[in-house]
Amino acid sequence: MFKDCQGVPYPVFAKGVVSECSPIVGAVPFGSVYSLKVLLEAGSQEPAAGQFYMLHAVCSDVLLGRPISVFHSEVLSEEEGKRVELTFLILLKGKGTKELCSLDFGDLINLIGPCGNRFPMPQSVVECARSVCIETTEELNNGGFDTASGLLNHRKVLLIGGGIGVAPVAGFAETLTNVSYDFYASFKSGSYGLENVKAEKLIITTDDGSVGVHGMLPAALTEDVLREGNYSAVYACGPTPMLAYIQKICQTVGVKCWLSMEAHMACGVGVCLGCVIDTTEGKKRCCKEGPVFDGDILIFKPVTEVAGIKVQPRREPLAEGQEPDLSVDIGGVRLPNPVIGSSGTFGFGVEYKTLFDVNRLGGISSKGLTLEPRQGNDGIRLHETPAGLMNSIGLQNPGIPHFIEHELPQMMALKPVAIANLSGSSIETYVEGAKLLDTTEVPLIELNISCPNVSAGGAAFGMTCVGAEQAVRAVRAVTKKPLIVKLTPQSHELTQVALSCIEAGADAISLCNSFQGIAIDIERGVPVFDKLKAGFGGPAVRPIAVRLIYEVVEAINKLPADKRVPVIAIGGIATWEDAVEFIMAGASALQVGTATFANPYTMVEVIDGLAAFMKRKGYHNIEEMRGLIQKK
Repeated sequence: MFKDCQGVPYPVFAKGVVSECSPIVGAVPFGSVYSLKVLLEAGSQEPAAGQFYMLHAVCSDVLLGRPISVFHSEVLSEEEGKRVELTFLILLKGKGTKELCSLDFGDLINLIGPCGNRFPMPQSVVECARSVCIETTEELNNGGFDTASGLLNHRKVLLIGGGIGVAPVAGFAETLTNVSYDFYASFKSGSYGLENVKAEKLIITTDDGSVGVHGMLPAALTEDVLREGNYSAVYACGPTPMLAYIQKICQTVGVKCWLSMEAHMACGVGVCLGCVIDTTEGKKRCCKEGPVFDGDILIFKPVTEVAGIKVQPRREPLAEGQEPDLSVDIGGVRLPNPVIGSSGTFGFGVEYKTLFDVNRLGGISSKGLTLEPRQGNDGIRLHETPAGLMNSIGLQNPGIPHFIEHELPQMMALKPVAIANLSGSSIETYVEGAKLLDTTEVPLIELNISCPNVSAGGAAFGMTCVGAEQAVRAVRAVTKKPLIVKLTPQSHELTQVALSCIEAGADAISLCNSFQGIAIDIERGVPVFDKLKAGFGGPAVRPIAVRLIYEVVEAINKLPADKRVPVIAIGGIATWEDAVEFIMAGASALQVGTATFANPYTMVEVIDGLAAFMKRKGYHNIEEMRGLIQKK
């Protein structure tokens, strides 16, 4: 077993199999915290208290492993040799933790670990370990002596865990067989992870008062309480504000504290430098020099602004029974909510109505329409990539006359606002198509000058200010209907193209249409798509799309108030959190596309999640949070 001079095992790449995965009792709401047990392959090392592992399911949709602290470890004796079983407590928070919490008995999992430093045992154990090269937990536990005096000293210590931070501290408590301790646990609601805690005094605080003392940690642990405890050391893990508070009161009282920190990390072994934190000794890696740090060296700086944008002050939630207004105005047309089925991914709306209630949507943008029917492109049309989907459909559609007679009435019979997506191969075909649509009851026209999968027209008009302005002016001249202009991200002058479209008469902007990419069939040594290049969308493009939305809205905000138009976001939206991102970047509405193929309920979930978020954060309407990160 590899160990450093503190008796901490070095990380290795290991394989494991899930022996149990289930929600734990006591967590509120039920199902928000899971217990994951992993049986490591024979010969694996046992971690030290306070260390963590990077966990990554073998069959995974996420790129990176997730750093999870060890809650409990146990060496099992089996015929084939000793094996280690690890128990992790996992807070269901994002896609990565959701995936880990969805594992089942027998599922395979990759681990890097144990990573980081341990909680030092009481009474200068770090120095002791360095001087005598202590090897085992038992030696550390029995070596609770002061190096200066050489005398045994078993003064009581204090352990503190906040939320999921209870896990590593409770694991550390199990090793203190010869040291007495008190334990404070702080939760928002409920309590968990304390079944193996054998404290002289166990104090639980909850923000909602559901268990123990009503309030957060300061409601129970004050400077006076800390002083009266006469503790030799304090060990803690939890939210950063809680740790900052613990550092402050420990420094005031003069008690040594060891704090387990958390930071975003990719590798877990110290190479990515993504998890550095500020200390009095410079920036240190949370995964390598931590996660357990001497509390005296940590620097806690309140975050009041990021990139020049002030952190939003806390708002009071909406009153019980009060619902946020999700409606938005696009070109004078009121949508009941900002979620629109994206063109090319939602047909004409009726295709999905047997799968979910499409009437809940704010709008539906039709399949891309051309004056004449189109059969689309030959060859392969779809190609999946990690976190994305490439397509080369080629605007297959029944033609505008057929749409007006057959598909439009079905769209108009639905509650969402119908949007006709108008494409063309020339200015003339755009104009003739617009003339036909102008005679109908369709409320909005989306002028598509951004399709990457046709040989003529399409994105060619949206690449330059001149081409975009020409197309918009021509269509604007033949229709009085509100006009949304759909732009391509391929333009090197996208912001100026958007402004040119507004000047030419656009009532709204939608972006961005598919990015362009190439896929290669390596077995045959040929391109996947007949047209070589294809459109690319899905979650992988979202950060770029958010940037483009931000930049275009930023430019529009510099126009006179009467010239400003709403922007509809498109690009990798799969969750309500994604939707909030785009709205805070400046979008007024959003179109959901690729995600619907995997989960038809995506848009309904976005609507419900958006409403719940607004209610919780105290936003009465979309406009109150729109463009929050735009510099005023």
